[in-house]
Amino acid sequence: MPFAHTTEAVLAWVHGWSASRGAAEPVPSAWGFTIDVGLHGHVMRHVLHSADEAIVRQLTRDATAPGVWLKAFVAPETLEPWLAPGWHLAGGPGFLMSAALPAAPAPGHVPEGYEMTTWTRGGVTRALVRRSADGAFAARGQIAVTGHTAVVDQVETDPDHQRRGLGRLVMRELMEAGRAQGAAACVLGATPEGRALYEATGWRVLAPLTSALRGPDPVGA
Repeated sequence: MPFAHTTEAVLAWVHGWSASRGAAEPVPSAWGFTIDVGLHGHVMRHVLHSADEAIVRQLTRDATAPGVWLKAFVAPETLEPWLAPGWHLAGGPGFLMSAALPAAPAPGHVPEGYEMTTWTRGGVTRALVRRSADGAFAARGQIAVTGHTAVVDQVETDPDHQRRGLGRLVMRELMEAGRAQGAAACVLGATPEGRALYEATGWRVLAPLTSALRGPDPVGA
């Protein structure tokens, strides 16, 4: 088991995600972390390592500006009734997942007609797969290593290039990059679609991951 408990995995995810996205250093509190992100529609986020109704009600009541996100490791039907007015579930259901990094992963094979490029900058390694003929985007992903753990982030395959093993290729490349930089375990936040890919490559679900967003006030409110 890569992590002794879910709280440990949450800590790794928070710090790795912040590094991957170039966000501010997470600020810890008794209930979790606050991260300044600084994007339109995603100004900041609260991550609760143990969701509690009273805490969620207080946080969502106090945060009245649009663009504040909240991440909690409970099912959507649990979180939604706790949200203050002006908040709504966003992004669909998700999952916190983890995997141990293999000591010697199997070598990857780039399918015919594609080429893959990888680079590391600012502590984040990215993998990009393009179609050889015209350079069209096919798949990508990135990994941020923070000590002995790493976060895999923003993995996607273009719909026109799915079912060709490109997602697995990217995952294999990222996990090897993490292992080479000293990480022993990985964590990520997955969509239901991504979960199938990750489970096929050795990842397992630790907890549900539900997102909520503070939207703009209704017109006239």
